[in-house]
Amino acid sequence: MNSTSQLTPAPQKQQASRLRSLDALRGFDMFWIVGGELLIHHLARYTNWKWLKWLGSELHHVNWEGFHFYDLIFPLFLFLAGVAIPYSIGRKMELEIPKWKLSLSILKRVALLILLGIIYNGGLALKPLAETRICSVLGLIGIGYGCAAFIFLYTKPKYRIRILSASALAILLTYWAALSWIPVPEVGAGIFTPHENLAGYLDRTFLPWRLHDGFFDPEGLLPSFVATATALMGALTGHFLRNVELKKFYKAAIMLATGLLILGISHFWSMKLPIIKKMWTPTFMFHCAGWSLLFLSFFYFIIDVLRFWHWAFFFIVIGMNPILIYLATRMIPLEHTSQFLFNGIIHKFFDKPMHAWLGALAYIITWWLILLYLHRKKCFIRI
Repeated sequence: MNSTSQLTPAPQKQQASRLRSLDALRGFDMFWIVGGELLIHHLARYTNWKWLKWLGSELHHVNWEGFHFYDLIFPLFLFLAGVAIPYSIGRKMELEIPKWKLSLSILKRVALLILLGIIYNGGLALKPLAETRICSVLGLIGIGYGCAAFIFLYTKPKYRIRILSASALAILLTYWAALSWIPVPEVGAGIFTPHENLAGYLDRTFLPWRLHDGFFDPEGLLPSFVATATALMGALTGHFLRNVELKKFYKAAIMLATGLLILGISHFWSMKLPIIKKMWTPTFMFHCAGWSLLFLSFFYFIIDVLRFWHWAFFFIVIGMNPILIYLATRMIPLEHTSQFLFNGIIHKFFDKPMHAWLGALAYIITWWLILLYLHRKKCFIRI
């Protein structure tokens, strides 16, 4: 994952070796966080167009069982963090940087992500532990990324594809077996309702801090462990793109075919094991991996195979500073900045029914101009 605890100029060599499609897809993923979701909702209400209404319906999390596009945003980010592992760690290994130094770097990154996640959840308020949520999105990313990175680091290159694949599959099957066969006291095994599933029971039993839903935490014990499988599938994809000797066109085709196959598996598996984001069920992770591969195959084919990337510059600018975006959406009230800059123009020259979606567009523009400035200065927040 391309994220430094300070603003630093990115070296030219490092920039040249980047996978543009990876940055563009990450930016597409983060776009919905910096106002894309709100813009679609307001445009759907303003235009009353059916396709916008449908897209707006996909920009909500499913309450429990099922899947919407919005449920993909977090797993896609973790998958892409895994894709970046062979490019970042693999390059350092080729430079013969000692593994102990790389291990310390990975541990530092994991610890910082967990710490930033606690801060994001309001940890600096210093409330009692029972009122503080320790689990977080950033923490889960850190744990999933860290485990995948260590497996990649300590695997011999000739066995890497087999071990990454076997590790991801072993995690998914172990989790499936646990959910299906380990009984929850007074409830039984194989129960997937919000209050009676195994993951929630373990959170309530062993986590002394506040849970997200009171009875369950979507970034709790089991999800944090099994999210490693998502990062591993990303690392496997990154290794395939960087190290396997094939023409780029065939790589894009293989990713497309694999994504479709995985989606098919998740569909049939979901008849027995439901797709539930908050539990990170194996079917949910398979479903997200399938969609992640489809999106990556499209971006990779257009940007890295056809070399038609200028259209994606908008997303690349966003994708280069994901940690900054995630933290700032909580800590910096940029909506006030966008209103200060654009509300006068919007209210003076446009009719009132247009104000809502133009305000959302102004928020996106404000974000993008800030990120563009950082991009031009080659300054990126890295961890």
